[in-house]
Amino acid sequence: MSQKTKEELQSLIEKATAGEKEALETLVTGIQDMVFNLSLRMLGTFPDAEDAAQDILLKVITHLSSFRGESAFATWVFRIAVNHLKDYRKHMFAQHPLSFEYYGDDIVNARIQDVPDMTQDVEKSVLAEELKLSCTNVMLQCLDPDSRCIFILGTMFRLDSRMAGEILDMTPEAYRQKLSRIRKKMADFLGTYCGEYGSGRCRCRDRINYAISSHRLDPLRLDYTSAGKIPLGTMLDVKCAMEEIDNLSQDFSFCRPYRAPERTRSLIREFLDSTQLSVVKNTSAVQRIFVVQSTSVR
Repeated sequence: MSQKTKEELQSLIEKATAGEKEALETLVTGIQDMVFNLSLRMLGTFPDAEDAAQDILLKVITHLSSFRGESAFATWVFRIAVNHLKDYRKHMFAQHPLSFEYYGDDIVNARIQDVPDMTQDVEKSVLAEELKLSCTNVMLQCLDPDSRCIFILGTMFRLDSRMAGEILDMTPEAYRQKLSRIRKKMADFLGTYCGEYGSGRCRCRDRINYAISSHRLDPLRLDYTSAGKIPLGTMLDVKCAMEEIDNLSQDFSFCRPYRAPERTRSLIREFLDSTQLSVVKNTSAVQRIFVVQSTSVR
């Protein structure tokens, strides 16, 4: 959530639940990038992240009147998002789970030299960058959902252990210990196999055609390299940066934040333009409106 005082946030929430469109739009605009980036890292693909982010924003809107200010607004939103994403089963990798063993075996044994050119005249440097960003994101799917969530909150969002522990219902000490173990596991894998972020043999440029042939890369859909990048500070107030618990930060520089796709932004704008905002207090009514609009956009 972009920087606002506690009083300003509470005022916006009160106005939004009272039916003021501008206040609700300000709140939703302030969290949509945060929600989308958490969804993207938890689920692994842009389409799945878009769908989940829309679901989460709907939950935030329909439960807004229940926010009592007992925790920070960003903490409250994170908790809704985390609980939704950890139980989310509609994404690709819920049906086809990954493991570090599978990923490592594919790097070592794939016959990448046997695949013909499939780049469709797209610049190889662009495809290599797309593959690098998508591969490292998909690699997160090798972690179980709880570990993935801990890694993302600590490494991408850089939440301090107090806030992260509150979101995940664990003590700050337990969170720090688990985060340290998970970060080391990720760093060890990158160091062993990845030539982009470690000393491994895998080079994205060499695997472009293999990735296209196995449907991991689509030259006609470059989600990562075409997405708008944003500074982390515009997405979340990070004045309480996470404690330095190890020296691995540079190993995870791939965790860059993106703007929520225009499709998600448009859907939210259409929703806010088309309904009486007094129904924020009426969950079933909001859900009916939102589902109809979401279906029409797709």
